[in-house]
Amino acid sequence: MNASTQRLGVLDTAFLDVEDADPHVSLAIGSVAIVAGPPPTHDEFVARVGPRLLSLPGATARVRRRRFGAPELVRDRLPDPDHHIRRVAVTSPGDDTALHELVASIMARRLDRDRPLWECWVVEGLSGGRWAVLFKVHHCLVDGVGGVDLLTALCADDPDAPGARPAPPVPRSPLRSAPPLPLAPLRTAPPVPRSPLRTAPPVPRWPLQAAIPVPWGPLQAVRQVLRGTAGLAGAAVPVAPSSLVGPIGSRRRYRVVRASLTDVAAAGRAHGATVNDVVLAAVSAGLRDLLTARGEPTWARAVRALVPVSVRHAATGVEGNAISVRLPFLPIHITHPVEALEKVHRAMRHHAATGESDAGQALLALARHACPTLLSSGVRLGARLPQRSITTVTTNVPGPRHPLSLIGRDVIEVLPYVPIALGLRTGVAALSYRDRLVLGITGDHDSTPDLDVLASGIERGLSRLVEPAARSRQSATAAARQGPQDATSRVR
Repeated sequence: MNASTQRLGVLDTAFLDVEDADPHVSLAIGSVAIVAGPPPTHDEFVARVGPRLLSLPGATARVRRRRFGAPELVRDRLPDPDHHIRRVAVTSPGDDTALHELVASIMARRLDRDRPLWECWVVEGLSGGRWAVLFKVHHCLVDGVGGVDLLTALCADDPDAPGARPAPPVPRSPLRSAPPLPLAPLRTAPPVPRSPLRTAPPVPRWPLQAAIPVPWGPLQAVRQVLRGTAGLAGAAVPVAPSSLVGPIGSRRRYRVVRASLTDVAAAGRAHGATVNDVVLAAVSAGLRDLLTARGEPTWARAVRALVPVSVRHAATGVEGNAISVRLPFLPIHITHPVEALEKVHRAMRHHAATGESDAGQALLALARHACPTLLSSGVRLGARLPQRSITTVTTNVPGPRHPLSLIGRDVIEVLPYVPIALGLRTGVAALSYRDRLVLGITGDHDSTPDLDVLASGIERGLSRLVEPAARSRQSATAAARQGPQDATSRVR
């Protein structure tokens, strides 16, 4: 492999293999930035944003399959702007429904494998004088966190423009002739300790160790990995049958649910839970409503969710996908929102404690030593077989808390899109931006004509959890405003 190529990782290749196994699947992830003000002309957008797009990771590389060995990213000729940067108008009246239909249509189409695997769509005609940019990139190149990083870099004004905010650093690989830069400019959380597989904790020495060297670190790591692998193996047990899993077509439906991030976080804190727990509890409520509306039972072990977990903090200089998974059951049998939230929180803590994420990373590390051709054949074969172990996918990606802008126009909100495959007929992606949490809901067009029922159920589930926290915040705000007035009255 020379300087102009870069080999795809095991998980990156798996996304290509899953897509190859089903002609109805398009495994591109997407972000839709809703922008204020009049849209730029095509020439202005290409001139101002085009160079920034071409500087993003993977923008000038296409995937090359090899007969033997892992797929590679190879440097392509300079991409044709007219192919990658496109323009479209939504149907009148340019409301959310029109935008959702357009997003579903664009994201359902496969990216051209003969070109770099990304597209940027300028969407005009939105109500209220707004416009949008849909950034679409194949999942083999980035995961959810990496996709948000790219969008943040894309929505950075020209450094010479008045009031412009500098672009955050974007990771580059040797393929793009630049040294790796820090990934994840959004992630400001303190460093997370490395997994035992990478740096096992010290184990107390015992007397015979001086005479007989024992590899305590690796043994401890293997023990933890085996524990997590047992948890992942348990996920192979089929769930109760439902209409949520089955063959899917090539068309998609798309809906959006919005909430205040401050209120969602407060609702989680009130019950010792996280934002992700609140999202999963709301998705559970939505799926319960959907199954109930279809006349199907809502059993305790009917819905197992695939929840991606970012491990990018434990990967230095890693591009592509840096994720593992947790596979909790969602409590669709519980109607009380707080009880459901507590159940989700306990389940997520249990899955974290068993080391499933570390086990997933260990399995991927072992897969790197397998024959790439045989591994891809196995993934494609498995993807063609019906599965009854996982029911839906739900992902939550923290976005930027600071305002973004594009060509001098403010970004109002960002909508996420998650693809579906492997017989999963629904998927939910949550993305935070500033003080807003947006849930993008994807459904198979043919088998999920009632996606609005799921969206309404998720929205209602969020409201039931968030309303007490929102009322408390409003009361505190009113009291704070009333306090100075009372003080002034007493002075008078």
